[in-house]
Amino acid sequence: MSATPLRVYVVDDEPLAIERLGRLLGEADDTAIVGSATDPAEALQFLASHAVDVLFLDIQMPGLNGFELLQLLPEQPAVIFTTAYDQYALQAFEVNSIDYLLKPVDEEQLQRALSKFRRLRGETKPDWARQPELRALLDDLAAKLRTPASAYPVRIASRVGERVHLVDLAQVTHFFARDKLTYAAAGGKNHSVDRTIAELEHTLDPQRFVRIHRSILLNLDWVDQVNSHCGGQTTVHLKDAARTQLPVARDRVRPLKERLEL
Repeated sequence: MSATPLRVYVVDDEPLAIERLGRLLGEADDTAIVGSATDPAEALQFLASHAVDVLFLDIQMPGLNGFELLQLLPEQPAVIFTTAYDQYALQAFEVNSIDYLLKPVDEEQLQRALSKFRRLRGETKPDWARQPELRALLDDLAAKLRTPASAYPVRIASRVGERVHLVDLAQVTHFFARDKLTYAAAGGKNHSVDRTIAELEHTLDPQRFVRIHRSILLNLDWVDQVNSHCGGQTTVHLKDAARTQLPVARDRVRPLKERLEL
């Protein structure tokens, strides 16, 4: 006898995001999309009177953001947050959601989140969902989201299996891409992150992080030397324990030296 399909509801102010997620969910045998909405107020009306197994919820939306929507629900559903920004993913994780997905959502991300929920399905309602502290936390996160960000993120999420480790960006010497994955080098370790080098370049503080190669984003605070070699090759020597050397692409040398005032 087949298992009862997961009743899924999707909330996102971007119709294309709903369409993409709906297409991916439609490929799973045990999920049934019971509704979707681009208007958080419409979603609130539905969710207040219909039980769902999993709520896929965008964080940044006009009118009501994702945290505000949860505040108004009489019962807290199992939530998988979706967001285009790491900093909001970290905030979402504080709510003890099942998981979060960084946009654009891909099939591997989605299947990982659904698999996690399936393992937890049927367990008693977690303590965090019953505690009054949850309301206070949602209040705080909703207020932060309403206030325009005045600073760039100071941490980045690194996922190992189902465990999420928060890495201080001040300790990241550089980001690099290898074999279609992106890593943050910090403290002598390489931490996998769910962002491309191009996405990181547009997300992080440009006064600190500079792209020196198509596969390398450098933290200027860790630069010790910039050396030019015969043949026109340029390398950056870092102040880390390994004295790491990084290549600088020819078209990136001049901008790098300008930033370092060399």
